[in-house]
Amino acid sequence: MRHFLLLLLSLCFINCYQVERDCTEFKTGTFEFSYTVDGIEKTGKFVRTDRYNIDYFDNKIDSASIRWINDCEFIQKELHPKNKDGQKAINFKIISTTDDSYTFEYKLAAKDPYKKERVEKGTAKKID
Repeated sequence: MRHFLLLLLSLCFINCYQVERDCTEFKTGTFEFSYTVDGIEKTGKFVRTDRYNIDYFDNKIDSASIRWINDCEFIQKELHPKNKDGQKAINFKIISTTDDSYTFEYKLAAKDPYKKERVEKGTAKKID
C-alpha cells in the first residue's frame, strides 16, 4: 500500500508540469528552420505577417495565407497551389517556446478518411 501511495503522489507531480508556451512573440517575424532532403540537412527561412506566410527554401518562394485560431494555433493555405496536395489547408500548433524559438506540430486541417493522420514536428528560430 505504501508503494502505491508513493507512485500515486509522484504521478500527481508529473501531471502538474506545464510546458512553457508564450506564442504571441512568434505570431509575426522572420524565422529559420532546418529540414532534411535526401539525407542532406538544409536551412529555410520564412517571413510571417498577421495574414501571410512567405517561405524561402531550395531557391524557391512560396506564399500562403494564415488564419489564427488562437495565440498558439493557425491554419495555413497556399495562395497559388501547383497540385491537389497544395490545395489542402495545414493546421500548425505551437507546442512549446523558448526565448527565440518554438517547437510546433503540423497536420492536414481536414482529416482524409482514407488515410492515416500524419502529425509532423519542427522547430523554428526567430531571427528578426
